Amino acid sequence: MFGYYLELALKGLARNKILTTLMVLSIAMGIGTSMTTLTIMHALAGDPLPSRSAYLYYPQLDPFPTVAADHTEPPDVMDYRSAVDLWEAGRADRQALIASSPIKVRAPDTKVPAAMLSMLSTTSDFFPMFKVSFKFGGAWTPEEDRSRARVVVISSSLNELLFGGANSVGRIIRARDADLRIVGVLEPWRPVPLFYEVMGGGFLRGNTADFYGRPEDILAPFSTGLDINAPAFSPFMCWQPHDEAVSMMKSSCVWVGLWVELGDSAKVRSYREFLDGYAKQQVALGRFVAGKSTRLRSLMEWLDYNGVVPSDVRLQTWVAFSFLGMCLLNAAGLLLASFLRRGYEIGTRRALGATTGDVFFQHMVEAGLLGVLGGIAGMMLTLLGLYLMRLQPTPYADLIRLDLGMSLTIIALSMVSALLAGVLPAIRACRVAPSLQLKAL
Repeated sequence: MFGYYLELALKGLARNKILTTLMVLSIAMGIGTSMTTLTIMHALAGDPLPSRSAYLYYPQLDPFPTVAADHTEPPDVMDYRSAVDLWEAGRADRQALIASSPIKVRAPDTKVPAAMLSMLSTTSDFFPMFKVSFKFGGAWTPEEDRSRARVVVISSSLNELLFGGANSVGRIIRARDADLRIVGVLEPWRPVPLFYEVMGGGFLRGNTADFYGRPEDILAPFSTGLDINAPAFSPFMCWQPHDEAVSMMKSSCVWVGLWVELGDSAKVRSYREFLDGYAKQQVALGRFVAGKSTRLRSLMEWLDYNGVVPSDVRLQTWVAFSFLGMCLLNAAGLLLASFLRRGYEIGTRRALGATTGDVFFQHMVEAGLLGVLGGIAGMMLTLLGLYLMRLQPTPYADLIRLDLGMSLTIIALSMVSALLAGVLPAIRACRVAPSLQLKAL
């Protein structure tokens, strides 16, 4: 019977090509608009480390010496002393200090001009924690973390720029006034978003869209970064005026991030207790104020807390799906007109013994076929919309791609939308009185 209903649907759609075209375009425009924004949301709101995110946590402390009425959460980063205390305690499976700064870089034995790049000062656990792969060489050692070794890891793109993509392990680059020996070159790596630098709800980087930029080209041991580039580190927030003559290690400012890896729920509970205990200890020492709380958020909780998806993308998604709803109402009206114009045909079928269920199923098959056609056209409009988005000057423009999962979603959403739009017209078609239609013939 399905083949027969499909044949009837094809004849019904071919009978009035203009009306059919309007219905397909109505569905396609709604699908294309909504799926363009949904694809962008899918690209920006995914899990940056699907196999690791459940074990990664971001601790927070509040070192401010006063309690403000509007200060309900700890700052997004720590002061130097607190961050290093927690890191040196070694209470997590792995842990990585995080701080970034701009730095002038050149390779003395090449003719490539010097460039201002971004340097990430971190610790050796950064690479295994975040599953960062190497093309050449590897990471520095924990001993080099503590000895302030003059070593560095560079990105694949910087290696291509400076050394033509060759194995550059052992070669020297000059970062500011220091010579650093390359110990590793990364494979192309771009987490989406740059979760390890997410903080301040976009304040630190300018806005949340900047969380979708590219990682740093220079990665150096945390202590080494402080030694060679201390004046370039900027405070996130200070509770006393920051004197540039005072080192960032002694400043009354918060500016260092800390990520920890905790392998199971028992370790998470233990680390929470350790974090609370450290805060109480600092209260006893007079550094912290009593009554302030600590936080330990998982990676995905941290991203959600900071609202990493740009607000304009969220708004566009709501507007697009509202437009889809209007398109479906329009398609439903056109379907109703199409079905009722064939009242004599429906009446004849009913008189020949077709049940209301048969009539309903016949018209739902037609609506489903319309959804397939609308989905194909909607996919073309989605591809066009994504192409236009990639032309926009946003940091995440090059990330927007239509994958297989979203392609299947387009077809599924189109069919479901068309079937929903066809329910009321099909019910109305079932209520056509056969006797009145036959009398009019």
